[in-house]
Amino acid sequence: MMLRSCSIHGFFRGEKCPICGDAGKFLLNDDEVEHLSKVLAGVLRHFPDRYKLEMDEHGWVDLKAFLAAVQRRHRQYRFLRTYHIIGLIETDPKGRYQYNGTKIRATYGHSFEVDLDLPTENLPPKLYYPSTPEEADILLETGIKPTDRKMVHLSGSVEDAEKAGKVRIEDPVILVVDTEKTVSMGHKIMRAGKTVYIVNEIPKECLAKLE
Repeated sequence: MMLRSCSIHGFFRGEKCPICGDAGKFLLNDDEVEHLSKVLAGVLRHFPDRYKLEMDEHGWVDLKAFLAAVQRRHRQYRFLRTYHIIGLIETDPKGRYQYNGTKIRATYGHSFEVDLDLPTENLPPKLYYPSTPEEADILLETGIKPTDRKMVHLSGSVEDAEKAGKVRIEDPVILVVDTEKTVSMGHKIMRAGKTVYIVNEIPKECLAKLE
């Protein structure tokens, strides 16, 4: 959906402000939102070097440097300003990014090592992980370790785990993670998005199949 800004309630995606119904100020069209969201994900999760950007140990990149890099690589975005990027971050439906005043970062999904200092308090008692029927039995015996990502990604609800699993298989098997037991065994679980949690691994003792 297009990105707009309400003078009272800030950034939103869609035709009208979801709070007051005002049309607000137009910022980005649907295609620009989609493309720039992919650029954000790619740079902050996988290839900052491709845009000649420096990333610190916690995954932060300077916002103005990011903006300049995007404008150099994609000349159609010469009109971009920092508020366009902030608007994309603040309205991201999954809460995948953070903005701290001068820097931006992705909160999960990295394909390289990064020290994410994310919240670890007020975790739900159960988290969920989607798998295939064949994979589920193996994971129950071995535990869950990262594959193509550097961290294991968990969902905060069964519904969200099913949505994530349907990317791979029509009817995913959902594994239940005992949060307290996982933490007690020395594994730090962090809240990385609105419904996403990350951890280095899940021991087999902390897993069960959702009945």
